[in-house]
Amino acid sequence: MRVVYCGSPADAVGPLRALCKAGHDVTLVVTQPDRRRGRGSEVEPSPVKREALRLGLPVRTPERAREVTDEVRALEADVGVVVAFGQLLPLELLGATRSGFLNLHFSLLPRWRGAAPVERAILAGDRETGVCLMRLEEGLDTGPVYASRETAIGADETAGELRGRLVELGITLLIEALPAIGEVVPTPQSGVATYAEKLTVDEFRLDPARPAGDLARIVRAGNPRPGAWTRVGGRRLKVLRAHAVPGDAAMGVIDDQARVGTSSKLLALDEVQPEGRATMTGSAWRAGLRDPMPALDAP
Repeated sequence: MRVVYCGSPADAVGPLRALCKAGHDVTLVVTQPDRRRGRGSEVEPSPVKREALRLGLPVRTPERAREVTDEVRALEADVGVVVAFGQLLPLELLGATRSGFLNLHFSLLPRWRGAAPVERAILAGDRETGVCLMRLEEGLDTGPVYASRETAIGADETAGELRGRLVELGITLLIEALPAIGEVVPTPQSGVATYAEKLTVDEFRLDPARPAGDLARIVRAGNPRPGAWTRVGGRRLKVLRAHAVPGDAAMGVIDDQARVGTSSKLLALDEVQPEGRATMTGSAWRAGLRDPMPALDAP
């Protein structure tokens, strides 16, 4: 099939490679403009642009997706495929291919429509999630679904680990379903819709007034981005891995085993990154503290 591909982050690289490997003719790749993507001042291409150039594919980087509408229409492509593109597609672009545009979305729609479905599923304590191949409409992830796959969320699985599995499930789903897209009628979404709002740094600050189980989910959902964090002695501490364990301690106090007292149980700090230092175990970090009774700074 002749395909227009829209994607930007590293998660969208695998599906692009798979389309090419499966023999589809990717006639155009549309991705976000080059930006400063880290702490440095260097302007860098998106991971998808970098891969598309390596594959010898034509690339466009519009500030607004509508800018490529005429070009896409002129290509007479069979379908558009969207994976974490980062922009909403206008109605005129959605109609610029024969079968419209498909979106690989990492949730079981209509649950967790929106920007952060993987993280929101973990934060909410969902036991399962999945991936859907849906037809894009003007609404936010409201289109009918061609196919889906479910998967259990691991008890200790981070957002990064879960997303990696969902990408692989999504690649299989996409490659299997794509050849018949023009002949299949997608199924309208049914059930109660929930919205996965964009993540904020502040909501990942660890508050010991909450139960340890809630804090452990915040840590998992924040790994790798934006990262769960707190402050100890005025210095920022990023918490990469943690789990709840039975026990009681004064709220916010960190014992000699790197366990934090919370409103219910203890939060064991398994892996942390102190400000200005490398990642280390929680116990190694705790052993280096001079304060005999350190505690999390009040939020």
